[in-house]
Amino acid sequence: MLLIVGLGNPGTRYKNTFHNVGFMAVDALAKECGVRFSKTECSAKTARGALGGESFVLAKPETYMNLSGEAVKKLVRAYGVDTKNELIVCYDDVDLPIGKLRLRECGSAGTHNGTRNIVSELATEDFMRLRIGTRTEELAAGDTPLIDFVLSKIPYGAKPALDRALKCAVAALEQLIEGTPFARVQERLNHYAQ
Repeated sequence: MLLIVGLGNPGTRYKNTFHNVGFMAVDALAKECGVRFSKTECSAKTARGALGGESFVLAKPETYMNLSGEAVKKLVRAYGVDTKNELIVCYDDVDLPIGKLRLRECGSAGTHNGTRNIVSELATEDFMRLRIGTRTEELAAGDTPLIDFVLSKIPYGAKPALDRALKCAVAALEQLIEGTPFARVQERLNHYAQ
């Protein structure tokens, strides 16, 4: 079973902001798989389903981004998840251009506070992560402070690239749920993201 966690901030204030791209990814996956976030447990909204005979749990922490690890730790314990092989965290990444994707088996948290908190709470960097690029030309130019950028609404011009990336992310997550080897999914996804 896979536990797939999308990172973001709860509430309408943060809907359609760059920092909620992780939520958008698991929402899109839930829609594609025909499941709904109908339960609140372990400080997160969750949805359960199966694909290709393999079960999965989707989660959206309600602890706000910087404390994402609190919910993830509770979920990992509640579902008996092996973090190295059964946990995937999806999140926005300003180090990648808008619409680019990177799938990794492990690694540092980088500059992302939500991922840093997960690493701290789990005491490991060994979990899969799907990074979804959000860096726009405006951010790259240094015209907007980072905190203002990540909490800003996604502009119309950025949506097509992001929508394509989310569609590709959903396809990759479905393949992982169904048991496609990680390296094969990673190669396909990272090739798309070039």
